[in-house]
Formats: sequence, structure tokens, C-alpha cells
Amino acid sequence: MAVKIKTNNGLIDISNGVVAIVVGCAATSNYGVVGMASKNAFRDGFDGILNRANYKRGVVVKSEDNRITVDVYIIVGYGLKISEVSRNVQGSVKFNLKNQLGIDTKAVNVIVQSVKVLDE
Repeated sequence: MAVKIKTNNGLIDISNGVVAIVVGCAATSNYGVVGMASKNAFRDGFDGILNRANYKRGVVVKSEDNRITVDVYIIVGYGLKISEVSRNVQGSVKFNLKNQLGIDTKAVNVIVQSVKVLDE
């Protein structure tokens, strides 16, 4: 499935894998985010941090009417305010999707799969 954008010159298809990489890079660039997590950790056998090649497993993209809804599964560092980290992730994901791909977002849902103790 791809995100379809209608323009005056035609139709643009952007694969969900591309959207997932942009979302994953934007999410992990925020302070407090340890990494991306799998949406189905038990089924996928990933209980740890996803690498860049597997970001697609931690992002769900739903599109409708030139706008998308994104679910982002992350791991947050222990001792940090989860609501503040999540709000920062939402902002950076929206900003990067608009600036890099030209996609308007309807919603960015952040799901904290785990909390991990950070090394000092």
C-alpha cells in the first residue's frame, strides 16, 4: 500500500516503506527516544530496538484524502517525562513528513512499547 498524493500535474505514489523511514528517523532524533520498537514484538520476535532497515515494523501508516495517520512505536529512556517526549516526537514527525515528502498528517499516534534504563 502506498500514500497517494493528487497534484495538479498528476498522481504521486509514495511507498509506506519510505514514509516509515522518514518517520523513524524523525522519531529517533528526539532526546529521550532510545529507539523504535516493533508493533508486534511477540509475533516478530523483536523485543529490542529496531535498526533503520526494520523501521517499517514499528510504523503503521493509514492514508485517506491526501492526509495520513501514523502510529509510531518507540522505546523511551527511564526517568524522562513520557508525555513530553511523545509530544516532541509528534512535532518532529509532522514537520519532517511535510518538509521531506509534502504529506499532511491528520494524526501522529505515539505508542510507548517499553522503557529502558540509559547508560550514563
